[in-house]
Amino acid sequence: MTVIDIRIELKKGVADPEGTNTKKTLESLGFKGIQSVKSVKMFEVELDMPEKEAIAAGEEYCKKLLANPVVQSYKVTLK
Repeated sequence: MTVIDIRIELKKGVADPEGTNTKKTLESLGFKGIQSVKSVKMFEVELDMPEKEAIAAGEEYCKKLLANPVVQSYKVTLK
């Protein structure tokens, strides 16, 4: 069994309202020193295949379903 992590985040320059609202809320609760907050989506996928094939499969998952390549970037790594 191979486990991969898939990290999907917005590309630079794309508005992140969830991150912005989270930062504002943390500051309104009195937390200090927060420079920025970015929202990131993570998936952990268990696969019954060799590591090299698992990474390739994870990249296909992103291309076909998990990520929008216009506004998001993704990274697939072994866990």
